[in-house]
Amino acid sequence: MLGPVILAASRSDRMRRVVSAAPVTKPVVNRFIAGESVEETVPVIESMAGRGLEVTLDVLGEDITDPTEALAARDAYLRLIEALAPLELGVRAEMSVKLSSFGQALPGGHDLALKNVTAVVEAAAEIGTTVTLDMEDHTTIDSTLAIHGELRERFPQTGAVVQSYLFRTEEDCRALAEAGSRVRLVKGAYKEPASVAYQDKREVDRAYVRCLRILMNGGGYPMVGSHDPRLIAITQNLALRAGRKLDEYEFQMLYGIREAEQDRLAAEGHRMRVYIAYGTDWYGYFMRRLAERPANLAFFLRSLVSRG
Repeated sequence: MLGPVILAASRSDRMRRVVSAAPVTKPVVNRFIAGESVEETVPVIESMAGRGLEVTLDVLGEDITDPTEALAARDAYLRLIEALAPLELGVRAEMSVKLSSFGQALPGGHDLALKNVTAVVEAAAEIGTTVTLDMEDHTTIDSTLAIHGELRERFPQTGAVVQSYLFRTEEDCRALAEAGSRVRLVKGAYKEPASVAYQDKREVDRAYVRCLRILMNGGGYPMVGSHDPRLIAITQNLALRAGRKLDEYEFQMLYGIREAEQDRLAAEGHRMRVYIAYGTDWYGYFMRRLAERPANLAFFLRSLVSRG
C-alpha cells in the first residue's frame, strides 16, 4: 500500500527538496521526462514520429499561486505550438493541459483558466492539431468538464480525460460518449477519499472495463490510457465487438514505459500515442508515476541502491 504514501509525498515540500537533491534522481527522472525545454523535447517528438508513434505533450507545471504564473504556463504552450508547426505532424502531435496550471484554483479561476486555455486551443487549431484537458483531483472535475463543453462549441475535437477510480465516471462516460468526442480513459493517479473513489485495485480495474465498454459502444473516439496487458487485450476485444476499425480508437502510454509494447501495437496498425511530459517542474508528475505502478517504484529504488 505504498501508493497513497507516495501520493502524499508528492504534495510535500520537504520531500520535494529531499528527492530533488538526491544525486540519483536526475538520471532516473530522465526515464519519464523528455527534457526541461521544448528544444530538448523536439528531437524526442521526431524520434517517436519516425517509429510510427503519435504523441501528446504536457508542459509540466501545477500549483499555480499567481495569475502571472498562469500566463507563463499559457505562453509555454504557445511556444510549444510554434515549435510543432514546422514539423507538420498535425494531430499526430497534440497537447495535454492541466487547467490548474492555467489558474483554475485561483479566485475567479474558472474564467481565468478558460481564457488561458482558449488561447492555446485556438493556436493548436491553426497548425491542425488539438488539445486534451487532463483531469486532476475530484474537486476540479465539474469546472474542467464545463470548460471542456464550452471549448467544444468552437473546437469540437477538444478532448477530455476521465478516471475509472471515481464513482461518478461511468455517468461521465455516458455523457461524453457522443459523436465527435475524444475521451481518454485512465485509472487515476491522485489520492482520493473513499467517499468518492474506489480504493481497491480490483474495483478500479472492473470500473475501467465498465467505462471502456460505454466508450466503445458510444459515438465518440476512445483513447485508452493503460499499460496493463489484460486491459489492452480487453480493449481489442471490445473494439471488435463494437465494430470499430483500428483508426477509430487509440492506445496511450507514458513516455519511458513499455516501449516495446508501444512499438508492437503501432506495428499491428493501431494508433499508439505516447504521453510526453517535459519541463523543470517535474516533481509532482514523477511521484505520481512512481505511485501508479510498483514496477516504477522498484526501478527507482534499484537505481538508488546501485548508485548509492
